[in-house]
Amino acid sequence: MTERNIRLVLAYDGTDFEGWQVQSRGRTVQGVLEEGLERMHGHPVHVLAAGRTDSGVHATGQVASFRSDIGSIPARRFRDAVNAYLPKDVRVLAADRVAWEFHARRSARQRVYRYYTVCGPVLLPHLRAFRHWIRRTPDLARLNELAAVLVGEHDFTCFSAEGDANHSKVRRVDVSAFHREGDTLVYTVAATSFLWKMVRTIMGTLFLLEEQGMGARELRLVMEAGSRANAGATAPARGLFLERVVYDPGCTVDEEPVAEAEPPGGLAGHGVLPPAP
Repeated sequence: MTERNIRLVLAYDGTDFEGWQVQSRGRTVQGVLEEGLERMHGHPVHVLAAGRTDSGVHATGQVASFRSDIGSIPARRFRDAVNAYLPKDVRVLAADRVAWEFHARRSARQRVYRYYTVCGPVLLPHLRAFRHWIRRTPDLARLNELAAVLVGEHDFTCFSAEGDANHSKVRRVDVSAFHREGDTLVYTVAATSFLWKMVRTIMGTLFLLEEQGMGARELRLVMEAGSRANAGATAPARGLFLERVVYDPGCTVDEEPVAEAEPPGGLAGHGVLPPAP
């Protein structure tokens, strides 16, 4: 049977996961996705992802790809089929067929993260797993002065975690800016790729410098020194979301039109849904 390369756009609540990547111990997003796909396909399925999010980090636009030998349903219907095998804290938002050479990580042109911080005396209880919280209101203009320093190609060694395996710490940042949504401060950063814990360390550093009344000059000195010891603390994972991954538009494969009429039982009629409990 001819295999297809399927791309999924995923959202997940990272609270109860030890990150994206399969580990010897602990629950991971990749682990539960591959377990679901194995049940659906009847054999192991390996999944590639655009970003290896850390423990506690969330996603509203993670992208994963895998090879499927199920030919009985159109690619777009993999959304509903795969969701039937996933826990409630992981959802497929969209699915399509992509070129055979498409690779969720290597084909990505840009990754967009957002970090959410509630600024005020009280954090609403239902947001506690999805927002960082500080009691003061930072200077937005100063934060954006600092954030602008990061735009362009730089050596980001000072923002990398100990044990980061990347040989080169040079990255190109395309977007780095803050804006307010009510009492929430939102930081958006977009780059070709990121170092381990880079975004969270940037957040901790920018908040530290802003609180101390420092500006662009001091941040440049921190970056030029290239030492993690000169940067701020790593901000909590709960405020960070992988928002979107950007690809070249030509990677999608158009499929032959399928009949609108569903077989009896909808997707169950295709034999890809688990039996009813």
